[in-house]
Amino acid sequence: MGQTGGCMCGAVRYELKSEAFDCGWCHCRTCQLNSGAPAMVFASVPQGHLVWTSGAELVKSVPSSNFGHREFCGKCGTPFLMKVDHQPETVDFSVITLDDPEAVEPGYHIFWRSKIGWFEPKDDLPRHEKFRPDTRGLDGTEPPA
Repeated sequence: MGQTGGCMCGAVRYELKSEAFDCGWCHCRTCQLNSGAPAMVFASVPQGHLVWTSGAELVKSVPSSNFGHREFCGKCGTPFLMKVDHQPETVDFSVITLDDPEAVEPGYHIFWRSKIGWFEPKDDLPRHEKFRPDTRGLDGTEPPA
């Protein structure tokens, strides 16, 4: 059985059908507003490898930028996923929603230029002003605005 997770109220549950990869902190303003925190930690799984095991009908979606949308529990608001147009083969999920969030560790920071001044991570992970230069699907172009 893969890793499992869910929302604050327990109405929505999921299971990962493969190991998470590409885990990192995002400091963009959208993540800050979506989470109510200075940053969010996301990891990826292939499309279809995060499976809702209960409460799928409660999962809601909202456009969050001109290149993606967020999915969340419609009952308690817990943010679950981000799906972006330039990476249709994967979904990015909020690591903190895992039952064991310590099992997946971040390896980098993105959108460092949007970091809240009073939030100072004490790690030595690479910091990128926007997306990482090798972000899948951007093909060397400027990231979507």
